[in-house]
Amino acid sequence: MSPTIRPRRLRRTPALRRLVAETRIHPSQLILPMFVADGIDEPRPIGSMPGVVQHTIDSASRAVEEAIQAGVGGVMLFGVPKEEDKDATGSAGIDPDGILNRATAALDERFGDDTVIQTDLCLDEFTDHGHCGVLDEWGGIDNDATLERYAEMAIAQVDAGSEMVGLSGMMDGQVAFVRDALDDAGYEDAAILAYAAKYASALYGPFREAVGSSLQGDRRTYQQDPANAREGLREATLDEAEGADVLMVKPASFYLDVLRDVADEAQVPVWAYQVSGEYAMVEAAAANGWIDRDRAIAESVTSIVRAGADAVLTYWAVELAVSLR
Repeated sequence: MSPTIRPRRLRRTPALRRLVAETRIHPSQLILPMFVADGIDEPRPIGSMPGVVQHTIDSASRAVEEAIQAGVGGVMLFGVPKEEDKDATGSAGIDPDGILNRATAALDERFGDDTVIQTDLCLDEFTDHGHCGVLDEWGGIDNDATLERYAEMAIAQVDAGSEMVGLSGMMDGQVAFVRDALDDAGYEDAAILAYAAKYASALYGPFREAVGSSLQGDRRTYQQDPANAREGLREATLDEAEGADVLMVKPASFYLDVLRDVADEAQVPVWAYQVSGEYAMVEAAAANGWIDRDRAIAESVTSIVRAGADAVLTYWAVELAVSLR
C-alpha cells in the first residue's frame, strides 16, 4: 500500500527546503566578539582559535567596519591589558585610559549608531589572579565588594561609549546593583546584558589564551554547575526581575535545553554565546578533514537559534553573515 502522507515532498529541492524552513537566521541576529589588546603594534593571532586575533585599536576599527558592511548586528569588546597593568582589583578595567575603555571610545566615535557596541563587564581580564571578582582574605570571591567594582566599571564603560554592558561575572545581585549605579549616574538608557546562565564549562580554554588570563584555580564557586538546568532558569528569572534588558546563556551548544527553558519563560530578548571551545572544535575537526566546515558552522548556529536564541554571539559572525546574503 502506497503512503499518502509523504513529508519528503517538501525536501525535494533546495528551493522547497528554503521555502519551508522553520528556522531562519538574519545577519542582524549575529554579534561578533572581539579582543583588543594593549601594547601590540599589529594584530596577534590566537593559536587555539584559528582566524581570530587580538586586535589593535586600528585593526579593531577595520574589523568593525567589515562587520557593519556584512550586516552583523553588533560587536562585543573584550580588553586585553598588559601584564604589568593587572592588579588584585582590576583597576585597568575602570581606568578611562585602560585598553577596553580606550578602544570603546575610539570605536564609538567612528561608528556611532552604525552598530551596537557592547562591552564585557568583568574583572577577570584585568586581575593578576584571573578571577571575576575581588578576593577576600581567605582567597575566595567577596561578592559584595565585587559589586562595587562592577558599578565603577559600568560607569566607566558607558562613559566611553558602550551602549550595552555585558555582566559576565555571575555575582549574586549584580544586575540590580549595576542598574542602580547607572541610573544614579544619569545613564538610565544604558542597557544591561546579563550573562544569566553561565556555566563552569571546559569550553572556555581557548578564550583564556585570547584574553591572556592569569587565572589561578577555577571559577566553580560562582559559575554554574553543568549538571544543573533548573538553576539556569532560576538565575535568568532573577536577573530579569533585577532589570536586565537581555538575558544570555553561555556556552550555547552544550546547554540548548537551558536556552529553551529560558526562552520559553523570559519577557526580554534571550541571546546565547557560541564560545571559544565550540569554535575551536569545529575548526580543528575541519582542518583534519573530518567534517564539512561551512555546513557545520551554519548547522551549529541554526541549532542555537532553533533552541530559542534571538541573537548569537559567534566568532563566525561576519563569515556567516556574508554567506546568508
